[in-house]
Amino acid sequence: MVSDAIRLDGKVAVITGGAGGIGAATARLMAARGARVAIADIAIDAARALADGLPGAIAVPLDLEDEASIQTMVATVVDHHGRLDILHNNAALLGPDIARQDGDIEHMGTALWDRTYAVNVRGTMIACRAALPHLRASRGNIVNTVSNLALQGHLIQAAYSASKAAIIQMTRSIATSHGALGVRCNAVAPGMTLTPALREAFPPALRQAVEAETLRDRLGEPEDIAEVVAFLASDAARNVTGQLLVADGGCASHVPGIAQFRAFFGEHP
Repeated sequence: MVSDAIRLDGKVAVITGGAGGIGAATARLMAARGARVAIADIAIDAARALADGLPGAIAVPLDLEDEASIQTMVATVVDHHGRLDILHNNAALLGPDIARQDGDIEHMGTALWDRTYAVNVRGTMIACRAALPHLRASRGNIVNTVSNLALQGHLIQAAYSASKAAIIQMTRSIATSHGALGVRCNAVAPGMTLTPALREAFPPALRQAVEAETLRDRLGEPEDIAEVVAFLASDAARNVTGQLLVADGGCASHVPGIAQFRAFFGEHP
């Protein structure tokens, strides 16, 4: 039986990037736990298709590069439901074409860097700013999706990694400035997660290299991250704020090259 504190009955949740991957899994889980979800996405047809299958759900168009679009998203949800309790900032600039361009700093295009920050950091900030007055009224909370790449250096995805690190600090800032006003703000850092976009963007060999570094027996699925988001958004996490919860299967928790050590020593050194 699900604990009452885990339930989201009566809560109104906005999920950006909610039409697919982690966002869609989170929308389904939150709806199953009683929330009325607003699926906000630039892919509005996919958002509508998902919303049609969830009780009380609506789809809202969202372009994180457009400040007016972000403000309209929040206003639309509040007008429709009369309140806002949860903002899950999940959308990011991370399509296959973008991933192929996002390499190391020496070869980084300025336009890609600027657009990554415009969507991931500026867009998240504007969404938080627009939502905070309503979250103060409901004593609600924010959950930001970041990445374990915000905690580690890598050969690729320099822009994405840096933008997600900025959101971690934004999370702490909001938790500090608005905690006494009743608003919590936390972040979840997935590792490589088997979303449709990731399957398209990353060759199997690279996925297998990351899987070899996980401390579990497989890579994470969108539903694994949705469980963490729903927990942080619920009253079960009422004493948790300003925190980063790393949900990467243990990839960020061990010495580099653990896969090579396993090969040398066997499973039990």
